[in-house]
Amino acid sequence: MLDSVTTTTTTTTPAPAAATKSQNNRPLDIHKGQARTTAPTGPRTPAPSRIAVWAAHVAVLSTVPSGLWRIAGAAGIPLGFGKDDLLHESNFPSRYSFYLLGLSILAELVALLTLGLVRRWGEVVPRWIPFLGGRTVNRWAATIPALLGAAVLCTVGLMGILTWNSAENMGAPDSPSGTAYWVMTLAYAPLLLWGPALTVTAIAYFRRRAPHTPN
Repeated sequence: MLDSVTTTTTTTTPAPAAATKSQNNRPLDIHKGQARTTAPTGPRTPAPSRIAVWAAHVAVLSTVPSGLWRIAGAAGIPLGFGKDDLLHESNFPSRYSFYLLGLSILAELVALLTLGLVRRWGEVVPRWIPFLGGRTVNRWAATIPALLGAAVLCTVGLMGILTWNSAENMGAPDSPSGTAYWVMTLAYAPLLLWGPALTVTAIAYFRRRAPHTPN
């Protein structure tokens, strides 16, 4: 009798090792599970909105048409200016070509900085930059220059609209006329979008980088 009771007890008691195995007979990684649940999950910067991304790309692309127009002039392609004007095709290619090329490249590089307001490198300085690599970008340090630049661009754009056809600009005798006038006008018109697009992107960046209060 005692032997039968003992045998029944030992056969029905579950083995301790079975409790540490899953249904597919693989051991449960208890420590890994605890590490996952206790891993820090601090607040993260939200992704940029679609409007901000579109505005940033508009700012970058707004400088392309005028840049291509200047590059064409630097290569000696006629732009419609009179013989007494420095931009007449007879003066190119020459050392002045480097000025037009440099101006186009500089404008595009400055415009490309707008992408930092919707990219990761606008939040954390890239590692390859000496002394500053890996540091978090202060949102004020990025927003204030962007808004100041946007204000200058908007002012220049407004002045360009008011004085485009004045006697000192396109109304001058040696300035382009006819088709050349419209080609130059259409090439420079997108620059009017640069300032407003940069403004939208900078404000969206500032709001997105604001400290988030935990619920």
